[in-house]
This record gives sequence, structure tokens and C-alpha cells, in this order.
Amino acid sequence: MNQSEADWTPVIDLIERISGEEDLLPSVVAGVTSVVRDVSVLPPADIAGHTRALLAAATRAIAARRGPTEGELAFVAELGVARARQGVPVEAVLTAVHVAERAIWSRAREIAAAEGIADGLLLDARELYDDWAEAVRSRLIKAHREAQREARAAGGRGPDERDAALLRRLLDGGSAAALVAAEAGLPSGGALWVLAARPPGGADRAPIVRPPALSAVLDGLLFAVAAGPPLASGIEVAGLAGPADAENLAAARRLAVSALGAAEATGRTGVVHVADVAVLVAAADRTDLASILLDRHRAARALLGANAGPVARAVCAWLETGRDVTAAAGRLFVHPNTVRNRVQRFGEATGIDAADAFGGVNAWWLCRAWLDPA
Repeated sequence: MNQSEADWTPVIDLIERISGEEDLLPSVVAGVTSVVRDVSVLPPADIAGHTRALLAAATRAIAARRGPTEGELAFVAELGVARARQGVPVEAVLTAVHVAERAIWSRAREIAAAEGIADGLLLDARELYDDWAEAVRSRLIKAHREAQREARAAGGRGPDERDAALLRRLLDGGSAAALVAAEAGLPSGGALWVLAARPPGGADRAPIVRPPALSAVLDGLLFAVAAGPPLASGIEVAGLAGPADAENLAAARRLAVSALGAAEATGRTGVVHVADVAVLVAAADRTDLASILLDRHRAARALLGANAGPVARAVCAWLETGRDVTAAAGRLFVHPNTVRNRVQRFGEATGIDAADAFGGVNAWWLCRAWLDPA
């Protein structure tokens, strides 16, 4: 490839413009279903979702002048398995891909000619695509045939295991996540939400999550990814992060888990968005600053002695109830004057004014660190 970065920009713009055309996918789906009889029985949304995801992956590959990543090939393998389970012959799958390719590149030639994009640039882009597509087709064929062999041997993964495998790859984020989203029936280019919770009663099956979501228990936590802010029944508390696009779901997963931890630490219930506990999450994430805060007030804790725990709990309860002495006393089952006295003792020992906005944050952070069993 001899083109400079500036020379290559029109090709990238061209492909992205085609991908964004509202009437492109409906016309492609109509063409595929009219030509390939074995595919025509599939839901149009299924065909459109996979076509959109493959087109997006191909666009990224051409823009970066590379072949398919392992993540993209893993999605292609899942597509091959899905089509095998749907009873669609691999020849029909390949024909459907070919029909879609032909329609998309025909549109690309039309726009390129109208806008004066050099034939050589478009030819280079097509050669790059052909290299990418060849690797994709090889992986698809291999996965499809392996799935057929497994089916004949009455093997293969159950639906719960498949959902868990899809969800784990989806929550890894990155360029392949959009492909996984399409495979899971989620909008590959839309905003997604991640929910994290404790499995109720240690159960292996997920509680009901609305709107419909891809959910599974991974590493001891229940995760769900949905196309809208999810509501969950059957769980006491959950952390929520989003909206985020598929490529950024790894970060959203971390935030959802952090939101869950912050909600549990402060006694919240229901679905708690990370934005509602942002300070708590930030504090929990900066263990280095927590260590410095503990070291700075080591003498104050020694001065409080055995009362450090009750004082810390009183300060946290007072701050977490909006500095409401009566509410804090009710939470701790003590007299309101006890709360006042303990908050005052904390200020005298540490020199931190917990009534001040920033002092309150430092006070809460320090007291939570005192109470942390670690």
C-alpha cells in the first residue's frame, strides 16, 4: 500500500458514509432473502444485525489496513455455529454474504465515481477487503462444519453455557464486541447498559431482567447487558453503568461492579447507577490515597482507641443520611446526642470539619477506611 494517510481518508469516509445510509441494510436484506431461499426463513432483523456488524468490522479493518482480529474471527465462528443450528447450509450462508458484498461494493462504486475518488484507491480498498473476507469465510466454514459434527454426535454447549460465553466476550469490549452484540440480538451500534448483582441465594439462574437482556453468572456475579436501563426483580441490590457502546463495555463492567460495591457499603437497595455513587466509587478506586489518608490520621485513631469504630460508624451514618442526626441515630440504634458527640470527637481528634463539603468527603473516606476489615 503506497497511499499516504491523507490519500486514504476519502476511502474511509466513503465506506463510513455507505454504512450510515438508512436504506442500505433494508435493500441488502431484501436482496439476500430474494436470492437465497435457505436464508429467507430467518428474521430480517437477524440478517440485518449480522450484516451491519460484519460491515462495521470490515470498515475498521480497511481503515487500519489489516486483516481480521481474533475477536472478529470469534464472532464469525459464533455466526457459523448459529447458522448450523438453524439448519442453514454453509453454502447458503456464503452465498448470502456474497450477495450482500456485491450490493455494498456496487453502491461504493457509484458514490466513488460521483465524487471523483480514484479507481486505484477503491481497488486497493477492495483488495484489502477481499483478504479480510477470505479469512472470515475460512473461519465461518470451519465453525459451521464443526457445529454440524457436534450436532451429529449429540454434543455441543447448552443454551446457558452459550449465553455465558457470549456475555464474557461481550464484556471484554473492544472491536469484536459489536459483533458479539449482533450475535446476541442486541444493537451492535447502539447504547448498552451493564448490570452487576449478587446471584440471589447463590442460584445459578438469573433473575428476571427487563428489557430482555443477555445475562449469566460470571466469576461469582450476575451480569446482564441490555439495550435500555434494566430493571431487575429477584435481587436486593445491583450496580448499573451505561449507556456505553459495545466497544467500551469492559469499562462499563468495571463501573457496574464498583457501583454494586458502593451500594452495598452504604446500605442502598435496588438498581444503583454508578453516577449516583460516583464519589464512593472514586474513593474505593484510589487505594493509594486511602493509604495516605490513613497514615496522616494514624495518631487520631490511636487517640480514639476502642472508640474509633463507633465514632467512624457514627460519622458515616451522619454523612450518608444527609447530616441528619435523628436519621443517623435510627440507623445505629443510639440516641441522637450520641451521634452528635461522636461526630464532635472525630473532629477534635482529626482536625477534619465534617460539616464542610470537602471535609465531609475526607471524613467519610477516612472513616470507611477505618472500618474496612482489610
